[in-house]
Amino acid sequence: MTEQKDQGQQIQVKVSDEILKGVYSNMAQVSHTGEEFILDFMNVFPPAGSLNARVIISPSHFKRLAGAMQDNLKRYEDQYGTISLAVVPDQKIGFRTE
Repeated sequence: MTEQKDQGQQIQVKVSDEILKGVYSNMAQVSHTGEEFILDFMNVFPPAGSLNARVIISPSHFKRLAGAMQDNLKRYEDQYGTISLAVVPDQKIGFRTE
């Protein structure tokens, strides 16, 4: 039986200044197929909006991401208090495919 020795291995990730700045999103949409999850991050200011980023990930990675987000949300609320949810708009927002 062999032991894995790469558990403490660090991976260097390159990132451009433009990506490092990030983008603002005030709306997200999650969809899926049998093979992947699609996360669309948008900036919507009616009557228009723009898609800022689309992230496509595997189902197992999505599940790990959802767990990490839930864990971070709990730690945030433990430190800063419960987050109140804003009222969800009743208008439909989506993509035109023209």
